[in-house]
Amino acid sequence: MAVYDPVLLRSFLAVEHYGGFTAAARQLGLRQPTVSGHIARLERQIGRELFARDTHRVVLTSDGAAMLGFARDIVDAQQKAERYFGGEELAGHIRFGVSEDLVAQALPAILLEFRSAYPQVDLELTVGLSEEIHAQLRADELDLAFVKRRPGEKHGQLVFEDRLVWAGPAGPDARTRATESPVPVVTYHPPSLTRDAALRALERARIPYRITCTTQGQLGLRAAVLAGLGYIVHSESLLPADLHPVDGLPSPGTTQFTLITSARRAQSPPERALIRAIVENTHRLRRPGLAGRADAQGRSTRPGSNDAISPIAPTNVDTASSKNTFP
Repeated sequence: MAVYDPVLLRSFLAVEHYGGFTAAARQLGLRQPTVSGHIARLERQIGRELFARDTHRVVLTSDGAAMLGFARDIVDAQQKAERYFGGEELAGHIRFGVSEDLVAQALPAILLEFRSAYPQVDLELTVGLSEEIHAQLRADELDLAFVKRRPGEKHGQLVFEDRLVWAGPAGPDARTRATESPVPVVTYHPPSLTRDAALRALERARIPYRITCTTQGQLGLRAAVLAGLGYIVHSESLLPADLHPVDGLPSPGTTQFTLITSARRAQSPPERALIRAIVENTHRLRRPGLAGRADAQGRSTRPGSNDAISPIAPTNVDTASSKNTFP
C-alpha cells in the first residue's frame, strides 16, 4: 500500500494554493527545483499527472483536484497525531484581538477547532479595526493580535499579503457605476488602514469623492454598499460573497495580515499553539478562487526571506524573535 510523504504533499498543497512552483518555493523556503522534484516524485508514486502546465499558469488536473482533499486530510491527520503524542497538555488564557475582515471567513471555524484540541486554554476574543487592536496590544490589554499592516511595516509575523480592491454590489452593472463623480465612498471611522488607502488613492489621482457612510463594523459597510450608497476598499480574498470588485477607480494598493504578540513578555505555549493553528490554516481564511488569483498574477509580493511562512506546514515560532512582537 502506498504511503504518501507529507513533505511532498505540503509542496503539492503550496503549488495549488499559490498558483505556481516559484511562488510555492518562496513560501516554503525552498528552491524551485526542489518543489518541482517533490511534485514529480508524487506524480510518479501515484502514476497520475496532478498539474496541467503551460507557459502562463499551473492548474490542477481532475486527478490533482481529487488529490487535493486527500493531501489536506493526510497533512492534517499527521499534525493532529504530532500534537496528541507530543504530550502537550496546554492550559492558560489568551486575550486575542482580530481584525474584523478576518472573522467573516473561516477564522471562527479554526478557533473552534483550536478550542476543541486545547480545552484547557481560555480564549478571550476582541474584534475591531486593526489600528484599535494595535493600540490595545500596546496598552497590554491583549496578548496576541491578527491584524492588517501597511506594506513596508515590519512589526509582527507576516501571514499573507493581499490586494486591496474597490468593491460594489455583485451584478451586471457593478462595473459601470464606478464612473460617478464625485465618487461615493463607504468607509470605516478613522483610524482605519483601508480608509487611508481609499482616500489616498483618490487624492493622488485627483478624483473628487464624498463620504456617504461611515461605520464601525463590516456589517454596516456591507449594508451601505448593498443599498447603493457607494464603494468600499476591501481585501480582495476576504471580500463578502455578495460584493464584487469594480473597475474605473485608482488602485488602493495592497495590505498585509500579520500576527503580533506583546513585546513585554515571551510567547506562552498556548499563544504559540494558536499561532501554529492559524498559520497552518491560512489557505482556509481566504475565499476560494480569489486567494490564488492575486498570487498567480504576481499582484501580491512575497514575504521577506526571513518571514517566509508556509500556510500548510507547521511553523515553529521563535519566542525570542522581535519579528513576532509589537515594538
